[in-house]
Amino acid sequence: MLTFLAWLLLFFLCWPLALLALVAYPIVWLLLLPLRLLGMAIEGVFAFLRALLLLPARLLGGRA
Repeated sequence: MLTFLAWLLLFFLCWPLALLALVAYPIVWLLLLPLRLLGMAIEGVFAFLRALLLLPARLLGGRA
């Protein structure tokens, strides 16, 4: 609700900026989508490497 009120305030005070934000938001979201997917892939690789490096400690009964 607060976001909607902020949007209305922006629209009444500076409507060209509000319309630019309305048009630019989906474009920016689409441009950043590949970076999010790349981040998820890198996070998966790091999780795999961490699990691989900690495997001997888990097999020997180390703390979780």
